[in-house]
Amino acid sequence: MIELKQLFKCLSDETRLYATLLIHSEGELCVCELMEALDESQPKISRHLALLRNCGILDDVRRSQWVFYSIALDLPDWAQDVLRSACQGCSSTLKDLQKNLKSMKNRPKSC
Repeated sequence: MIELKQLFKCLSDETRLYATLLIHSEGELCVCELMEALDESQPKISRHLALLRNCGILDDVRRSQWVFYSIALDLPDWAQDVLRSACQGCSSTLKDLQKNLKSMKNRPKSC
């Protein structure tokens, strides 16, 4: 189970923070969607997602050629509360990132 210090350490990088908040707000996203929303390269996004998965913040599931990331099912309630509060605290930035995401053509289907 993740501890408070570990959660904040894992989210201390801007890319990891915004990727996590986007995933929290959207339910699940794949690497290509996060690349579009955050305007970052595939290797950078993948590296950060692997770290978040190893920290226990994210789960992943492969569907066909896509790997979708979601908030870990066993993430404690207090950590979920932190993510909800962070989403509220940076709602304008999150809206801009979601706008980038919505403009993406040929988004993969999660189901």
